Amino acid sequence: MKRLVLVDGHSLLHRAFHALPPLTTPEGKPIGAVYGLTRMLLKVFGDLKPAYVGVAMEAKGPTFRHKAFKAYKEQRPEMDKDLAVQIEEAHRLLQALGIPHYITPGYEGEDLIASFIRKAGKSADDVIIVTGDRDLFQLIGGNVRLFVPEKGLSEGKMYGAKEVVEKLGVKPQQVVDYKALRGDPSDNIPGVRGIGEKTAKNLLKEYGSLDGVYEHLGKLPEKVHGLLEKGKEQAYLSQKLAKIVDDAPVESKLVAWDAGATKSAKAQELFREFGFKSLLGEESKKEEESQLKLI
Repeated sequence: MKRLVLVDGHSLLHRAFHALPPLTTPEGKPIGAVYGLTRMLLKVFGDLKPAYVGVAMEAKGPTFRHKAFKAYKEQRPEMDKDLAVQIEEAHRLLQALGIPHYITPGYEGEDLIASFIRKAGKSADDVIIVTGDRDLFQLIGGNVRLFVPEKGLSEGKMYGAKEVVEKLGVKPQQVVDYKALRGDPSDNIPGVRGIGEKTAKNLLKEYGSLDGVYEHLGKLPEKVHGLLEKGKEQAYLSQKLAKIVDDAPVESKLVAWDAGATKSAKAQELFREFGFKSLLGEESKKEEESQLKLI
C-alpha cells in the first residue's frame, strides 16, 4: 500500500515542548522539543509504515486569517523563547532525516497539508494526517484519515468520519460551519453570539450547513432566529476563519521515507551535536522508552 503520512510539525513540536522536562545540548542550548519531535516522528512512522512522508511547519508573521480578523488568535501568549530557539534546529533535524518540510508565509501548517493533499493525495492509496489539532477533522473523507497521538504516543486514536461524529456530534464536512455558529475560543473565532454547542449541532443536523440554516431562518424559534439574523456577518466571517484552504502554494512532490535515515552520517552527526545519545545507541532501550512516555 502506498501510504502518505503528513505531519503537523507545529502541533507536535508544541506538544513535545510542554510535555518533556527541559533538555539541553552539550553546549547548554534548549533542545527538548526537538528531541520529543524526533521520537514522535520515528514512533509514528514505525507504526504507520508510510511509503511517503512530509511535515508542515509554520512561518513567522501574520496569515491571511489575521488580515481578515485582527483578533484572530490574539489571546494566545507569545511563543516561549526556549521553544522559539528550537524552530531552526527542528528544520535541521528534518533535513538530516530526509523528510520534506513545507513552509509558506501567510498560511498555517494545516493549509499546507490540505493543499498538498489536493495536489498529490490521489497518488497515494491512503493518507494519514498526524496532528494534535482537531481543527483538521474537516479534512477527513475519501482516502484521508487523522491520527491524534495521545499520552506516550504508544497510544493514539485514528479518526475517520464515524469517529468525528462520535467525538463532535457533526460530520467532518460540517466542522467549519459548526465553528462558524458556535465559535472557537482557542482560536478567538467569534461565531454567533448566543449560539452554543447544542444549538449549533441541532441546526446542522436539521439543515446540513450554514447556508442551509440561513435559508430556513423563518422556521426557527424567534430567539434563535434573532440571534442568527443579528450575527450573520460574524457567522460568515467565522466560517472563513475556520475553513482550512487547499490552494496554498506548496511543493507537491511525493518523497519516500527511508526507515534507515537515522543511521545516515548526517543524522548521526546532528544527534551527536544535540546530545541525543539514545539515537546513537549509547543508552538502553528501556531508558529511551521511559523518556517517550513523558510525551
